Amino acid sequence: MKKFMFLHFGFEKPTPEIMKAWEAWLKSISDNQVDQGGFSGGREISKSGTKDLPWNMESITGYNIIEAESLDAAEKLAQSNPFIASIRIYELRSM
Repeated sequence: MKKFMFLHFGFEKPTPEIMKAWEAWLKSISDNQVDQGGFSGGREISKSGTKDLPWNMESITGYNIIEAESLDAAEKLAQSNPFIASIRIYELRSM
C-alpha cells in the first residue's frame, strides 16, 4: 500500500451541516486513514522575509494521511470529501 496526503484548502465558519458532513466523510475513510490533523495559523518564510498567512479560502486548513493502492484509488476516497475550496492529493515517498 502507498501513502497519500490530502491537503484541505479553504476556510469558512463551520455550521452543524458542515460538521456532520465531515464526520460522515471521516468515518467513510477510517479504514484507510493513518493520521489526520488541522491547522490554525502559520507563517511563510521566504527570501523577502516572513509574513503571517491569512485564514481564508486559500489557506491550508487540514490534512489526512491515507493508505491506498494508487493515486486513482486515493482520489476515489477524496471524491466525497465535503471540501470548502478544494482538496489536493500527493503521494508520499520514503526518504
